[in-house]
Amino acid sequence: MAVKLEILKESKTTGARTGRVITPHGHFHTPAFMPVGTRGSVKGILPELLSGTGAEICLGNTYHLMLRPGSPLISKMGGLHRFMNWNRPILTDSGGYQAFSMADLNSVDDEGVEFKSIIDGSKVRLTPERATQVQNELGADIIMAFDDCPPSDPNAAGVDDAPAISTTESAQNDSERVDPRLTRAIRRDSKKRKTYDHQERLTIANERTVRWLERCKKAHARAHDQALFGIVQGGTDLRARSWSAEHITNIDLPGYAIGGVAVGERFNEILAVVRHTAPLLPKDKPRYLMGVGYERDLLAAVLCGVDMFDCVLPTRNGRNANAFTPTGQIRLRNAKYAEDHAPIWEGCDCVACAGWADRDGERRPFSRGYLRHLFMAEEMLGPILVTLHNLRHFQRFMSDIRATILTDDWSGFVRRWPVAAEGLRAVEVA
Repeated sequence: MAVKLEILKESKTTGARTGRVITPHGHFHTPAFMPVGTRGSVKGILPELLSGTGAEICLGNTYHLMLRPGSPLISKMGGLHRFMNWNRPILTDSGGYQAFSMADLNSVDDEGVEFKSIIDGSKVRLTPERATQVQNELGADIIMAFDDCPPSDPNAAGVDDAPAISTTESAQNDSERVDPRLTRAIRRDSKKRKTYDHQERLTIANERTVRWLERCKKAHARAHDQALFGIVQGGTDLRARSWSAEHITNIDLPGYAIGGVAVGERFNEILAVVRHTAPLLPKDKPRYLMGVGYERDLLAAVLCGVDMFDCVLPTRNGRNANAFTPTGQIRLRNAKYAEDHAPIWEGCDCVACAGWADRDGERRPFSRGYLRHLFMAEEMLGPILVTLHNLRHFQRFMSDIRATILTDDWSGFVRRWPVAAEGLRAVEVA
């Protein structure tokens, strides 16, 4: 197989395990957090700087790279690794998530998804075969199967402006803002009907995802050097998750992912799905939880046995002046930081917090006050520095998780990372 998981240590008290995944472009340690470079670039960050944060693998996106500059061009340029100057492992998402997040620009049927291009408005057809072909041309070490990602339960998420909804679960109050992508997906899936039946939608998505995986595997032309991962769907319905896990893992692949858990669910719902699903995936192959990135979510999923993660949070929030710290986010545009001499976080070794060495060898960190000024003045250095800090924050977090798996001192871990304490408490209580 194109990739291999080596488990080096398993926790004695939890489902956590640490090891490494070996790929054609080197290995990465697990549990791993993958920065997202959607269009072949982590915005504003040179590959050398990305590597300096501790990142050992990054992610690209099939849909966006297919549109621009196109996978044939990238293949002609030597593949995605050479094209973006990243000679380390790469994973490419198949575009299945874009079918959910861009539901107002596409339609889904049993053959695939028809998008309205975000570049020029033209129609773009993405099928399991096409998604696999594009990823073969991109040349990533790990490629994802094209899946049908259904929206989360609209009643549980508090959606009240979608078509009439028929579900088996009662509505729950939720103070969190409803993700607009969820509403768009429900509207798309209700176009031909007056009602939206969530259980029926889960069944269609599960059966379709299995059929599409079979088509992806058949179309996969580079199984010798690219690992195809299958994706388990099923929403928050644990019986649907069990069905999907059984049928997806019946197709022999180098690794498997848990999808559809960053589409509108609450933390406790995500945890219930991961806690139920992770043990259903083969123990000797990588387990990947897609699109989840808050510290509490990462810790809880690791404790359930997950090995790989990706999320846009560190980079997107960094570009918007929100810095992650062990005690929570700092919003640097806040006026109270205007005269703050402190770095984002004392003890962080990123270039923003530890600074750069001047001619005398003295390190000079960038103050919160200076960073706030950069954002208020719309200087590009601000987003770059805070993005670097956030990326390093998550790599330090994952490194400490890997170290803690060796000792099982989880109470000590959450003392160092109180922002993740809810993740530990939730797993202990569940």
